[in-house]
Amino acid sequence: MKRFLTVGLALCLALAVALPALAATSKAEAQEEVVAAGKTLDNFVADPEMSWFRNNAKNAKGIFICSKVTKAGFIIGGSGGRCVLVARGEKGWNGPAHYAIGTASIGFQAGVDVAEIIMLVQTQKGLDSFMSGDFKVGADASITAGPVGAGTGAATSDLIVYSRSKGVYAGVDVSGSGVKPSEDYNEAYYGKPASPIDIIVRGAVHNPQANAALMSKVAKLWGGK
Repeated sequence: MKRFLTVGLALCLALAVALPALAATSKAEAQEEVVAAGKTLDNFVADPEMSWFRNNAKNAKGIFICSKVTKAGFIIGGSGGRCVLVARGEKGWNGPAHYAIGTASIGFQAGVDVAEIIMLVQTQKGLDSFMSGDFKVGADASITAGPVGAGTGAATSDLIVYSRSKGVYAGVDVSGSGVKPSEDYNEAYYGKPASPIDIIVRGAVHNPQANAALMSKVAKLWGGK
């Protein structure tokens, strides 16, 4: 009996040590996605082919950033990746909110297996789509490929999408892709359950680490507004 209690106590102590470690790892993974999103934004801003993006991002209601969308492996038999959304709020900008994007039919052009993707959210309808439990790009929110180079303007779609692969414009088609909030990542990042409405609309939760990793870069792109 004594031996049983000793073993039980040892197991309890092991779990007590392991559970905080698992939580810390999850939070670190969520932060890693935000850091990666910031680097992706840097890449787009520095890309000479993205002058239309740089000049017009200040007019967007929000920015959806996917640092790594893969051709296969994220969803069984399909494609996808993790993304974050930031948006304008009444007192500045809110976010990031974590999402997943995935489908069996993301259209990668020949020779492209991994891409960075940014969507400019142009309309309130587009932003509202991200507040739902999940939506399909192109069906619930219209989408247009963004002009490359100086461009001549873009259609009045809800979303304008840009993609890069290995430093060059990739032309990835995300029409039909499913977008869904990542509840586990949002909870890990903010330390409590947080929905996209809590994060983006209400601006009710914050993570100080987000500023240096991403939000200060977004503010600069939006002209400090």
